[in-house]
Parts: sequence; structure tokens; C-alpha cells
Amino acid sequence: MLNKIKFSVFGAELLLILAAVVWGFSFVAQKIGMDSIGPMAFNGIRFIIGSLSLLPVILIFNNKKKKTIDKQNVELWKAGIISGTVLFIAASIQQFGIVFTTAGNAGFITSIYVIIVPVMGLLFKQKVTIQTWVGAVLAIVGLYYLSASEGLTIVIGDLLVFGSAFFWAIQVLLAGYYAVRVNVIKLAAIQFALTGVVSLIISLFTETYGIQNILDASIPILYGGLMSVGLAFTIQLIAQKKANPSHAAIILSTESVFAAVGGWIILNERLTTIEFIGAVLMLTGVVISQLKKKKSYYPKLY
Repeated sequence: MLNKIKFSVFGAELLLILAAVVWGFSFVAQKIGMDSIGPMAFNGIRFIIGSLSLLPVILIFNNKKKKTIDKQNVELWKAGIISGTVLFIAASIQQFGIVFTTAGNAGFITSIYVIIVPVMGLLFKQKVTIQTWVGAVLAIVGLYYLSASEGLTIVIGDLLVFGSAFFWAIQVLLAGYYAVRVNVIKLAAIQFALTGVVSLIISLFTETYGIQNILDASIPILYGGLMSVGLAFTIQLIAQKKANPSHAAIILSTESVFAAVGGWIILNERLTTIEFIGAVLMLTGVVISQLKKKKSYYPKLY
């Protein structure tokens, strides 16, 4: 089982940095993939690959005691369908948004889910700390500056990615709820598969593509499926067993920085001065919102 893996807190945080790097550069892969194939087909194939990549992990860490309980299986599939539906919506909106914005912008805006999660906790009568509200205000101001065009109008791509952040937040809350009730790796495999299959079916009716398009986008698809979905999720799953919750949340939020770095190195994307200020405000808001936090919502699952 995962809890049998032993390593230091420092080692766990290094693994989380690796996960943040992988997720940051996945925004670049998602952007490049759109040059050859539509967003639904891209998500469909990568999430199916991601689901399949978790099968070896399930086999390795599966409980050796064969005590299958029908009730637990029903709960697992119920959780997979509910979480998978939310994941499908979040990933679809985000992928369409990335078509119309930069990889860097998508990374910074998506990171707002870290702040949205505790704010949504108000619906369940959970207390929201002052640093969360401060972080939220900074992030919103940062979003405006990051997304403002020359005419100070918000571009549609950034709005779509911002909308997806709310569904990522719901996804995280669901993951936290189900993590103590079902096998989280199996849950991830089910919801990844559901997202992939539904996306692929929709793509057959809404997008035109062939084998050559898939081959042209093969590297971004494989990166998105094997690295972003399979590897990084497994790394996070293992590392968060040991890492300090607040440190883990802050480390993972740096994926937005790596998205901007990847966009700069690979796609030659550049932030204007006002966009840079917005990005700094957003990242600052995310970090402040996580200071002195005693718990984290676990796991991320994307």
C-alpha cells in the first residue's frame, strides 16, 4: 500500500516540485496539441491513456487481502461517475479555453481553484480564514490585469479557463470527500476513463480528424496522458502522505510559474508588464491563501 512507502518530508516535497513541473508544462502540451487535433479528441485520447497508465499502479499497490465487498464496489463506481462527470466538464472547458489563450495565462488562472476550494467551504458552514480572503482579492485583481487586452476587455479564453477553475475546485472537494471512503487510485482510473470515453464520443460528432492528426499530436497527447495524468498524479498521491499540507499546496501552486516558463521557452510566449504584474498578484494570492493551513484537500486528480 501507499502508506508503506517511507521517505523524508524533504524528499516528499521534492516529489511535489516534480509534479508541479510536469503539470506546468502540461499546459504547453495542451496548447501545442490544439495545432493538430480538436480539444475533445485531445482530451479523450489523453485521459484514456492516463487511465490505462494507472492500471500498473493499481496492481502494485492493491491490497493483497481479497475481501471484495459489493457495497464498496458500488460506492467506488458511484464516486467515479460523479467525480468523472465533474472532471469531464472541468477539463473540457479548460481545453477549449486554452485554444484562445496562452499556456502561461491558463496555468495562472487555473491555480485560482486553490482559493475557490476553501471559499466553497462556506456552503458547508466551514470557516474561511482572513488570509484566504486576502488571497482571493489579490487573485481576482491579478486575473483582471493578466487577462486585460489593449482595450481592457477580458479575452474569452481566459474567461473559459477561469470558469473551469470552479469545476476543478468542485473536483478537489469531491476527491477529499471520497478519498477516505474508496480506493483513490481506482477512483482516479475510473473518472479518467469516463472523461476520456465521453470526450472521444463527442469528438466523433463535433470534430474532424484522422490518424495523421493523432500522430501529429502524439507527443503532446502522450505527455498529457502518461506524464500529466499518470505519473504526476501518482507522485502527488505518494508525496502528500508525508508532506506538510500547507507546504504541499504552495508547492503545487507553482505549476502556474512552470506553465509560464514552458510557454516562454517552447512557445515563445511573452508577458507584457501589466500581465506580469497580474501573474505575480495571482501567485501571491494563492500562496497567501495557503499560509498556516492545517489541512489540504486531497488529492488533485488531474
